[in-house]
Amino acid sequence: MLRRALLLPWMVLGLCLFGTAARAADFAPTRPVRIIVPVSPGGSADVMARIMAQALTPLWGQQVLVETRTGAGGHIGGELVAHSPGDGHTLLFGTIAIHAAYGMYSRLGYDPARELAPVVLLVEVPFVVTTNPAQPYRTLAEFIAAAKARPGQITFGSAGNGTSTHMAGELFQLVAGVQLQHVPYRGSSQALNDVMAGNINAMFENLPTIPPVLRDNRVRALAVSSDRRVAQLPATPTATEAGLAGYVTNAWFTLAAPGSTPPALLEALNRDVRAAMAQAETNQKLVDLGTTPRGLSVPEIRDYFARETVTWNRVIAAANLKVD
Repeated sequence: MLRRALLLPWMVLGLCLFGTAARAADFAPTRPVRIIVPVSPGGSADVMARIMAQALTPLWGQQVLVETRTGAGGHIGGELVAHSPGDGHTLLFGTIAIHAAYGMYSRLGYDPARELAPVVLLVEVPFVVTTNPAQPYRTLAEFIAAAKARPGQITFGSAGNGTSTHMAGELFQLVAGVQLQHVPYRGSSQALNDVMAGNINAMFENLPTIPPVLRDNRVRALAVSSDRRVAQLPATPTATEAGLAGYVTNAWFTLAAPGSTPPALLEALNRDVRAAMAQAETNQKLVDLGTTPRGLSVPEIRDYFARETVTWNRVIAAANLKVD
């Protein structure tokens, strides 16, 4: 009994310390949380970031704000987050450009692989080969034939150098054996506007923004890059169905934090974001956009980044892409 009496205070202290550690692993923001979106408003990234902000605000008890910082293919926003305090209050809506295709930039003001820490992989989403309805090509085969007949003369827009919409176009050229002229913008919404205006010929746009403008006949959808047709565009064939075997790829979007963020806080952020994504309303909103919600763990997303970086570095090397 004496031994138990002596041990009891230490047991109580241990339980208190355990409870403190558990609480320390939670994220309890003390001020509004910012999600930095590194491309212009109106595109897929902006829409999805606002869906997540809406879901996370009640979960964290603080307003989650979406803030746009464009430029350098997303790296202006990426650098801002990388150099922010690692306390969970500044997050990045990350993209292929920032996490996997940064190798085309010879002079960045930060190291994305070292100075950004993945929180969670949010969604994957296919691309849509998109043209203006006034263009003469009505099928993917006709588009490829026109590009082969006029090397370097057919233009395609993107959200910026190294962005998913740029890399999708570069991969398309390699698979189809064509040469297009790339026109970078500061966001996909600007590029899509110029497709609709007829100022550029085509775009490899993320799926979520296409159905509304397709219904209004402001664009023509030639193919999707997924391995099967998508519910949002049931009449649009896959690239494989349209005769271009091998063009199967997806864009993906993440939340990331400054590289200085402690591992326990990254795990807490991951847990919270995955919980928000699992909410029926939030999940349905993401699915309705044409995305596939993922929600990987922190170790899984690190492996995912590594594989994707290898994939897109091969495209960068094959296309000899360099941005100073």
